[in-house]
This record gives sequence, C-alpha cells and structure tokens, in this order.
Amino acid sequence: MSEPFRRGKIQFAGPRHMAYIEWGEPDAKALVCVHGLTRCAHDFDFLAPEMARRGYRVICPDVAGRGDSAWLKEPMDYAVPAYSKDMLMLMAHLKLESAHWLGTSLGGLIGMTIAAMPESPIQRLVLNDVGPVLTVAALQRIAAYLGKWPALPTIEAAEQFVRAVSASFGPHTDAEWRFLTEHVVRRNADGSLRMHYDPAIAVPFNAEMPARDVELWKFYDEIRCPTLVLRGEQSDLLTRDTLAQMAVRGPRAKTVEIPGVGHAPTLIHVDQIAIVRDFLLAA
Repeated sequence: MSEPFRRGKIQFAGPRHMAYIEWGEPDAKALVCVHGLTRCAHDFDFLAPEMARRGYRVICPDVAGRGDSAWLKEPMDYAVPAYSKDMLMLMAHLKLESAHWLGTSLGGLIGMTIAAMPESPIQRLVLNDVGPVLTVAALQRIAAYLGKWPALPTIEAAEQFVRAVSASFGPHTDAEWRFLTEHVVRRNADGSLRMHYDPAIAVPFNAEMPARDVELWKFYDEIRCPTLVLRGEQSDLLTRDTLAQMAVRGPRAKTVEIPGVGHAPTLIHVDQIAIVRDFLLAA
C-alpha cells in the first residue's frame, strides 16, 4: 500500500538538504508544521491527515540535523536564525506566498521569529507550549539528556528511553509510545539503534545556557497575525504567567491549557487536534 503522504527534499548550496513530507492537494492552502528540538516531521502524522481532509496542504519538514535532513558541518549553526532561513527557503521552493504555521517548542520559536518579520508570510500562528519566555529550569532539564543516550540494543530499549525523557508528554497508550519512538531512531550497522538526530545540536544549546530565564518579547510583540497558544497544564517551559501575558500583548493570543500534560502536547489525540483544527479553520 502506498504511503498517504509525499516525501520531498530541498537542496541547499553544497551537499546539504532538508527533507519534508506533505499531505493534501498541492494547490490547497498551506499549513507548515514544525516539530520540537529532538523530534521529527512524523510527529504530525495524526494531525496532518485531518487537516488535509479539511482542505489544507500540510508540509512537515525535518529541521536541520534531525530525521532525514542533513547534518550541519558547524555545530554552532544549529540555531533559530539558521532554522528560520531554511524554512523561508523551503516556502520559496514550494512557491508558498503565505501559510498558516504550527510549531511545537523549537518549531514555535522558528514560527514566532518568522511571524515577527515585516510582511511575514505567516497568516495564522499556533504556538504549541512555547512563548517569549523560556524558563532556565526547563532548559537545564533538556540539557541533561540532549545529545546523550544510552546503548539502545532493541526497539524496546529505545522506547524505554523515549518514555523516560518524554514523560512530560502525558499519558499515552503503549501503541502511541511505540509510534513516538519508531520515527526518532535509526539503525546502526551492527543492528543496534541510535537517536535520529545529530548529537552536536547540544553544542550551541549548552554553550548558550543562560543563568536566568530567556525573554523574547521583542519578537512576540511584533506579531500581528491571529495566534493560538497551547500550554500543557504542567509545562515547565511555558509558565501560566507568561501565557496570561501573551493573551494581552502582541497579537493577543487565544490561549488554551491542556490538562494532565507538561511539555509538550503531542497533538496525536483527537481533543488536542480539534483545538488546532477549529482555530485554523476559523480564518
């Protein structure tokens, strides 16, 4: 049986490329979905077909150094400005003059950066558990596992690791945890597994570890498009206070808290998908 999505690749200067998958009709309204720091394009395998059925062309890229995209030669290039440039080049490659944007964590920071640009191509923005204040406590938690993983001799061992570092995703079935694992591992020559991303993404992350919370209000306050912010009720990255400020500053976002979840909602459950779908379709 053929896959329900199409695979694509944009070639940059030199050998580097960025992979993406897309759903829906090529001439439909575009929705760009960008994953979190250590995740991949397949995180949207549940949301994307639903949005395609609702008339969207859904484009889900693997950010540089992740999934099927090439690794970067210079580790310090693993940063939001470079990622944002890549995404703008992808949109130009696909001839997208405008798009709606859904970004989880890192994907939201990229979206927020692009949405703050003058004459931004983003017409509607969804930020999934991320905002203009990043708590140092969450950044330190992420740094503790970023680029590090134990021996993963089997898919079961890999799933155990993913469950441990992603416990804040909240309750999921065994089948859902297996799905959340299968797309973020790659097989080594000896048959063992490793995580799918370049461990060097940890280099700039650790080099720039702040002593206090990171504030990005200058970007958020420039956003003019309708914006939705999702927050996991137990999130340590996006605080309830920041969420409240986002509702009255900048684009004056619509805000929704998802109970029983930390950082970040996976958007594979129907109730979470419905929140995003209803906001985007209200355009």
